[in-house]
Amino acid sequence: QVQLAESGGGLVQAGGSLRLSCVASGTIYSNDIVAWFRQGPGKEREFVAAINWRLNKKWYTDSVNGRSTISRDAAENTVYLQMNNLKVEDTAVYYCALSKSTYIDYRPGAYAYWGQGTQVTVSS
Repeated sequence: QVQLAESGGGLVQAGGSLRLSCVASGTIYSNDIVAWFRQGPGKEREFVAAINWRLNKKWYTDSVNGRSTISRDAAENTVYLQMNNLKVEDTAVYYCALSKSTYIDYRPGAYAYWGQGTQVTVSS
């Protein structure tokens, strides 16, 4: 079993930055994929970014590519999402999720483990 806990959300002005953290309790195995999803008001949950634990391979959705960086600290069992040049449309609850699949999947249903979420609000 893995438990995930996000932190780092908050209120920021457009153009600002935030770094979200996801701490995992339990073992993250080498082929696991840890991802960030977000769900804005009245919207479906959508993929933001993901990282393969062993290979450190990364994936991003187009809307955040170039503005965000996903990274991991294996010693701390933590995954980070650094978000820069934030936009009002980035406002959402951000969730950390873990998949035991070796292959990237952008669908929320592919992820068995989820954190409770952290709110990110970007003001204009």
